[in-house]
Amino acid sequence: MIQKTCSLLCWLMLCSLSPVAIVQATEPEPISFEREVRAILREYCFDCHGANEEKEGNLDLRLVRFIQAGGDSGAAVHAGKPDESLLVQRIASAEMPPGEARVPEAKLDILRKWISAGAKTDREEPLEIGPGIPITDEDRNYWAFRPITRPVVAAVDCDRVRTPIDAILVDAMPSGLSFSPDAERSVLIRRLYFDLIGLPPTPEEFSRWNESKDERWYEQLIDSLLDSPHYGERWGRHWLDVAGYAESEGQTVQDANRPWAWKYRDYVIRSFNTNKSFDRFITEQLAGDELAGQKQGDWTAEQIELLTATGFLRMAADGTGSGDNSPEARNKVIVDTLKIVSTALLGVSVGCAQCHDHRYDPISQLDYYAMRAIFEPAFDWQNWRVPDARRVSLYTAADREKAAAVDQEAKQVSDERSAKQAEYMAQALDKELMKYDEPLRAQLRAAYEAKEKERTAEQTELLKQNPSVNITPGVLYQYLPAAAEELKKFDAKIAEIRSRKPNEEFVQALTEQAERVPDTHLFHRGEYQAPKQKVLPADLTIAAAEGALPKFAERDSSLPTTGRRLAYARWLMSGDHPLVARVLVNRIWMHHFGQAIVATPSEFGKLGVSPTHPELLDWLADEFMRSSWDLKQLHRLILTSTAWRQSSVRDPEKVAIDAENKFYWYKSIQRLDAEVLRDRMLVASGTLERELFGASVAIKEDDTGQVVVDGQQKRRSVYVRVRRSQPVAMLQSFDAPVMDVNCERRPVSTVATQSLILMNGEFTLQQAELLAARVLRELKVDDKSIEAPAGQVEAQGETQTEGQEKATSVLSGLLRQAWRLTLCREPTDEELQLSLEYAVTQLRDLQQDPSGLAPSATAGKQTLVNFCHALMNSNEFVYAE
Repeated sequence: MIQKTCSLLCWLMLCSLSPVAIVQATEPEPISFEREVRAILREYCFDCHGANEEKEGNLDLRLVRFIQAGGDSGAAVHAGKPDESLLVQRIASAEMPPGEARVPEAKLDILRKWISAGAKTDREEPLEIGPGIPITDEDRNYWAFRPITRPVVAAVDCDRVRTPIDAILVDAMPSGLSFSPDAERSVLIRRLYFDLIGLPPTPEEFSRWNESKDERWYEQLIDSLLDSPHYGERWGRHWLDVAGYAESEGQTVQDANRPWAWKYRDYVIRSFNTNKSFDRFITEQLAGDELAGQKQGDWTAEQIELLTATGFLRMAADGTGSGDNSPEARNKVIVDTLKIVSTALLGVSVGCAQCHDHRYDPISQLDYYAMRAIFEPAFDWQNWRVPDARRVSLYTAADREKAAAVDQEAKQVSDERSAKQAEYMAQALDKELMKYDEPLRAQLRAAYEAKEKERTAEQTELLKQNPSVNITPGVLYQYLPAAAEELKKFDAKIAEIRSRKPNEEFVQALTEQAERVPDTHLFHRGEYQAPKQKVLPADLTIAAAEGALPKFAERDSSLPTTGRRLAYARWLMSGDHPLVARVLVNRIWMHHFGQAIVATPSEFGKLGVSPTHPELLDWLADEFMRSSWDLKQLHRLILTSTAWRQSSVRDPEKVAIDAENKFYWYKSIQRLDAEVLRDRMLVASGTLERELFGASVAIKEDDTGQVVVDGQQKRRSVYVRVRRSQPVAMLQSFDAPVMDVNCERRPVSTVATQSLILMNGEFTLQQAELLAARVLRELKVDDKSIEAPAGQVEAQGETQTEGQEKATSVLSGLLRQAWRLTLCREPTDEELQLSLEYAVTQLRDLQQDPSGLAPSATAGKQTLVNFCHALMNSNEFVYAE
């Protein structure tokens, strides 16, 4: 009955519609030239028939009336007749486009349908059109290029809403979804530590926050971690990824080291720790040298910081100083630098427009070279400076004065040594010549004392026949051993004097050469050998409303530099740019949640993925700018939301609605980054040294060919040298980037090498041993007391049962402490019981078969080491819930 009633109601509603309404409801929307057809032509045809001044076959496809007018072969389209239209015929026959690219049948079908429907446009076409591919209303209306506007946050009747973030997410959730309960306090504590500082809490820190009675304990913990010096290490590492941070030049086999790149790494960490406003942070990296001004005497501390910041623009691979200083190599450095800038800040693939107009996005080839013109004065490929020539010395006037005095003192001693050596050489010669009779003795002396270039052929032959007379400083010890020892004293004194010379440090910076302003030319097809018209500096045309794009002066007369990069940076961070704030907050969100609002964080164009929550993205971008680009405030906003505090436990019914968690109805579990995993082991074993900054820890290849840390493994991973050709094996296996250009987003892979590193890796085994030793040390337990053999029990006057219970109690305490130090929590009763069963089995097996013992290890200690190793291999150790 209910079904019949519903059917009747549906029929009555349908009958109440007018005939026009019925047609509108059933007819598909007509194909639009502006929305669909033009995109196909842009992708496959405009390179030859629209983008350039010369049109192949005199055919211009940019406007419908041009298409209908046709070219040398006649009209390209006959309205209503797709099979008679040359455009369709040439594409269907695979004659066009030239090359291997083919228009898919689905897109060809769109062209056929459009022509069949009359080849119409949605609006009247312009009377005139300039050169290149014009930017259309559809281009400007694309979500990433629209101005950032703050959406109105709807009032949501939900007690789980704590912040506007939650309100926006709840409003977007489909029926059947809602936030999961908050995670337990212990989970939130660990989650915050890993998220903000990349280190686990110590047992004392965990207890303090887990037992706090303060209602605001959560907010206080966030503030405490944001104030930690380790915050900058964690979040600075995220920025170093997009900056393409590497401590070697790459590009050539030599892969020369960059001995001062670490100063840029330290600059980044300091900037995050001091909460430098992000607009200032970006501006310094793009134009720090222009902010610094000219050197007046010694570089000031502020100037040094600003110069160091420009290391961002020196991160691209550059082998021009180590084997390849060709024009191709020079231009590749510029191309890669523009890729780093654009992917880090703009989120669009501008590099696609290097050789021709972008086939998908409204970015012309002219746009690309206008952007290049911003950076051209600093790179200047035709007046190139190799990496070493770009370094800025930090020597002060006092340093130079002291160095000159040291050099003078060393020279005096060196002169004394030279005189003494000449005296000893003469003595050695006299002594050796005494072995010869005259006149041979005089002939040998004359031959020896003659300058090599002035010796006669007879003299040369004479010395060759009497090699013992060829006395050199290197063999003086064979003739006068005592004299050689005396000269070594001079060498030691010279070395001691020179050790007092101030060390000269440098900054790897990008600077412009005074009074030189090179022109930028558009390269035909991207070839530097084919320069065309001069191009002036500018941002992407689509980055502003029509006619509102700011103009950058070729030369700012108020600055000693051109001022181009400074003007560009100020425009980017002005708050009016449609891309920068969106790109930055999307990346911050990604690091907090493990998934981004725009899943392609460095590609907001048509080749990327549309945002899952565009309103949230714009709200966050606007809020970030309103807070004066305060990153720590953005962290607080995200971390205090219900969305971030949720449990990671999944509801099967909700999984059926949203298996990929696109609507953030639970908090996804995240695998620890490679550096965090290694650092967690160091914390657990108690060996982590927490001091900040300084030169990087050296690396080497071990006997198996794996790249490992050279020497003691105590420093955080962010301070381990990053060499392109020698990635550290453990970090690489857990997806730390090997910098080709930069890392836009780290993959999260699951591969066999990860298991091998954790199970058999020397570093992991070493840390398990150190953890076991720490457990024994902190509980003041002798590992032999774990075993409790029968003879020992009887000697102590205890029964076997009492001895076993005592040994079990000791072992239980050790396992519990290992659990605390490794997983940052107490084990449950069930977990402790399973741990005990494992340990007892291990202990018995090792006592019966000692072949599994490490050198000098007892069965008790080896059992504890194996247990610690097992904890470090657990999912809970590798993932943050």
